[in-house]
Amino acid sequence: MKIKTSELQGAALDWAVAKCEVTKPIEEFDYFFLKNHDNGFCHYSSDWAQGGPIIDRERINLVAEAIGEWGAFIETSNIDYSYHGPTPLIAAMRCYVASKLGDEVEIPEELK
Repeated sequence: MKIKTSELQGAALDWAVAKCEVTKPIEEFDYFFLKNHDNGFCHYSSDWAQGGPIIDRERINLVAEAIGEWGAFIETSNIDYSYHGPTPLIAAMRCYVASKLGDEVEIPEELK
C-alpha cells in the first residue's frame, strides 16, 4: 500500500527509515525490521539515539514552528525537501525518507 511520506508515523515511519538505512533483499529486510522493531530497535522516529545520528549525518535542519509543530528540511544540490511533524524526530525522519524514497512510500499493509 502506498502512503504519503508526510503522513508516515509510528511503525510505518520507522519501517521507511529502516528501508533507507538497511540494504537487504526485501524478504530479509521485512524479517529484519519486524524482529528488531519488536525487540525495541528500529525506533528512529521516537528514539534520539537512533534518529539523531541520521539528522547529523544528513544535515537535516530543524525549526520549531507553531506550538506542537516542527519543520525539517534538507538542502541538496538538486532538490530541497521540507516536511513537518508533531516532534522534531518525526519531522526529520519524514524529511529523510522523502529525500531517499520520494513523496509516497510503499509500506506493508500490516504497518498502516
